[in-house]
Amino acid sequence: MSTKPYHHGNLRDSLLDAAALLLAQNGAQALTLREVAKAAGVSHAAPYHHFPSREHLLAAVAAQAFAGLASAMAAADADGARSQGLRLMDICEVYVEFARARPAQFRLMFGPLLAQKSRYPDLKQAAEAAFNVLVMAATAFDAERGPELALTGWSLAHGLANLAIDEAFTDLPVAVPAPAVLARAMAARMLGLQGGVDQ
Repeated sequence: MSTKPYHHGNLRDSLLDAAALLLAQNGAQALTLREVAKAAGVSHAAPYHHFPSREHLLAAVAAQAFAGLASAMAAADADGARSQGLRLMDICEVYVEFARARPAQFRLMFGPLLAQKSRYPDLKQAAEAAFNVLVMAATAFDAERGPELALTGWSLAHGLANLAIDEAFTDLPVAVPAPAVLARAMAARMLGLQGGVDQ
């Protein structure tokens, strides 16, 4: 791939796209600014014009992922024809399916590399915006217990997502439904909805 000057086109977007692709292929530990620059077709020095370190680049990738998760959850909560309980179940399912579709990004978003989100303002803002989608949906379901339900539902969906992407449900001595089905069933139980349908 030919090297291009750092000021070509939308360099930042190109670097983020390349980083996201390499992350999916090799994981965060193997990702370097040099490899990202090579994949984006720019000089080795070019990434430093936007990202002072590898961690800042990873934080930007994680911020994009949080924005994508927030959009997916907001879309699940947008169907006014469905009750708020069913929409919360949709959000739980969307969360698990997001993790399964993007396991490397999901691990990065919540992993130790970026545990101190306050060091990366854009990442902190994106993570809080995603969580706020859940809090608002839970509060619409139960104004008094909304934050508690949001924390409980997040913990439930997050644990289920991690178990699913780590294939921990394989070969268990009990029947395990598909992750999306299990996510909805567990959310329904948490919300006190019989048979997964609120009355």
